[in-house]
Amino acid sequence: MKTGGKQAYFATARISDIIEDPSKADHFYALIEDFLQFDHAVPFKEADHYYERGLRKEDGSTNKGAFGRAVRNIPDEEYDLILAAGFAHVLGGRDRERPAPDPAEEARLGFGDNPQMPYEVDSIDRGIVAQVLQRPFRDRAFSVAIKAAYQDTCGVTGLKLINGGGRSEVQAAHIRPVADRGPDSVRNGLALSGTVHWMFDRGLISVDDDYTLLIASGGVPDTVTRLINPERRLLVPTRAEERPHSQFLQYHREKVFKG
Repeated sequence: MKTGGKQAYFATARISDIIEDPSKADHFYALIEDFLQFDHAVPFKEADHYYERGLRKEDGSTNKGAFGRAVRNIPDEEYDLILAAGFAHVLGGRDRERPAPDPAEEARLGFGDNPQMPYEVDSIDRGIVAQVLQRPFRDRAFSVAIKAAYQDTCGVTGLKLINGGGRSEVQAAHIRPVADRGPDSVRNGLALSGTVHWMFDRGLISVDDDYTLLIASGGVPDTVTRLINPERRLLVPTRAEERPHSQFLQYHREKVFKG
């Protein structure tokens, strides 16, 4: 909190291995896979409720000893409730809030345009863990995270279109494709309009490390290049930790871009 951080859960991931730190004795690195950011941060404490019972003393105060541990074991049911709360919009139980004056994005039950149903956290079971590992769920969660980071605005054209249901027309694009081991991290994503997304996936446009837009010579007609914002630079999120990582941009330039 002293450095501006939040006391909240913000993502989930799976530990694939633990390796020793070669520079520090008795230190280790946890290698993670299946990282997925929540559609909104979940506070450790909401009113008098703690998602982790171990963080609460019998008198209702915070167990600072438990809170101070960087690694904590929690029961499966508590982990499932954190997932359910963090992915409430993806699961169809919570509208996605936007900064004014944009309207909230109405929640959808599952992944279709179904009417919103009451959200009951008590009904969550271990099936949510299986969902988090499935591609349709991950695509939906990745899309929500990217749209929120870019405020529903195409990073190339600067266009922002929101329909009557509060859903934006911008699409979430992986910089390093999932098929080539690209993670579902905001830093491996861009918010792009449909036409620009198609061009990006086919290597007709790319992005330099300084966010300058690169255009494949002879591959893009003038009528399309007119869509690009006048500065010819990618419009990136305000928060540095949500901007594209140079590692993924380099991969796209070397493996996908036809320039």
